[in-house]
Amino acid sequence: MPLQIYNTLTRRKEEFKPVNESEVGMYVCGPTVYGDSHIGHAKSYVSFDVIYRYLRYLGYSVLFIQNITDVGHLTDDADEGEDKIEVEARKRKLQPMAIAERYTRSYFEDMDRLNILRPDISPRATGHIIEQIEIIKALIEKGYAYEVNGSVYFNIENFGDYGKLSGRSLDEMIAGVRVETKSEKRHPADFALWKKAEPGHIMKWPSPWGEGYPGWHIECSAMSMKYLGEHFDIHGGGIENQFPHHECEIAQSEAATGKPFAKYWLHNNMVTVNGQKMGKSLGNFVTLKNAFGQFHPLIIRFFILQSHYRSPLDFSNDALAAAKKGYDRLVNTVMVLRQRIGLNRAGDVVPIDLDAYKNKIIDAMNDDFNTPQSIAHLFDLSREINQYLSDGKQYSSSSLRKVDELYIEFGSTVLGIIPESVETATLTNGTIDADLIKLLIDVRQEARKQKQFALSDMIRDRLKELGILLEDTREGTNWKRTK
Repeated sequence: MPLQIYNTLTRRKEEFKPVNESEVGMYVCGPTVYGDSHIGHAKSYVSFDVIYRYLRYLGYSVLFIQNITDVGHLTDDADEGEDKIEVEARKRKLQPMAIAERYTRSYFEDMDRLNILRPDISPRATGHIIEQIEIIKALIEKGYAYEVNGSVYFNIENFGDYGKLSGRSLDEMIAGVRVETKSEKRHPADFALWKKAEPGHIMKWPSPWGEGYPGWHIECSAMSMKYLGEHFDIHGGGIENQFPHHECEIAQSEAATGKPFAKYWLHNNMVTVNGQKMGKSLGNFVTLKNAFGQFHPLIIRFFILQSHYRSPLDFSNDALAAAKKGYDRLVNTVMVLRQRIGLNRAGDVVPIDLDAYKNKIIDAMNDDFNTPQSIAHLFDLSREINQYLSDGKQYSSSSLRKVDELYIEFGSTVLGIIPESVETATLTNGTIDADLIKLLIDVRQEARKQKQFALSDMIRDRLKELGILLEDTREGTNWKRTK
């Protein structure tokens, strides 16, 4: 089955056919950098990381763009309120760009720990002011935008397809718009392309309409089209950005160019806490830095990928603790497998149909990037290989290595949950380092040679208390984590 993806624009699954046969242009809305990233960010960016990885696995040359919003995102996520970064800067008595730089670094630190591949380009909104002004000028010239008192707004009534992504009618949009007093807009749902900078506003630039700053939506149009062209393959982001952010992107981009904007629109669902959306404004968010203090980042990644990217993910410590148990089972299997490979022995061929597993995982991923089903197939493989590893027979290292290659192919390369140095992946707060475990095993082996059985038993028992179970075999001592 060829790759099928759910296109929010058409509201159905479609066979993926890129604009250029072997190349894919992908743009994903990045963070607004005014605070530390939280679990909701992780849900989005882990999801699109796997999409990026799988497209590359299929052989596509992918140009992945993910922006950094460092100006223009107002506190009501539309056209009212203050710039979020300026608000945070005032609280901390810092320059807005100092806030933006601090939290941009923080964001990439967190994403690196989640094993998320860096985008090919991470453009900043403040670095593309000229491009944004040029698009706005074109929209005014074509009659899609108008200037009022130094601000510029997009006239949605002049763009007949406005609402095609979200499926909202103009009446629904009007009902959802905050009632404004003395509005400058011709229509309540018109949106800002450029905002006049009030006195004391630091983040501002000269423009044909006076000093000001760009609207939130125009940034992504300018940055995506600069690097991917006026018509490209994939635009992704959180479902909460479908309206108004992505709807506005489509309108202003297609009005300016006269061409279709993105071919496929992909939206990840949100993280909830007790059924309520997680978010900074709601006060129920958990920063990734705090979460990393309790759970290894790869466990959080595994937890996220156990849900489909289009499904909501309900967060709790209990859910993460359950994910940790499952993750440890999977990694322990890989660890034991690699220990057996390292023995360099001859033996039977493991009677596992690896091609069947590979085809099942590919079919799952081709079905709109179904990571939960892919992980389930890895668990099925683990159960089968565990049966053979415990049956007392000898299996050749070359045969076992082929099993490990499948874990690397999908667990590492595609899903990013199993690093090649698997021991380090299992470390969490309070656990014992893999190198130290190996050292203690060596000490225990020496104690047994010296017939110091009390010391040998003490090492084994103490390791068991710490969640490390030793298994003595004719080939040597294997170990795995139990907690």
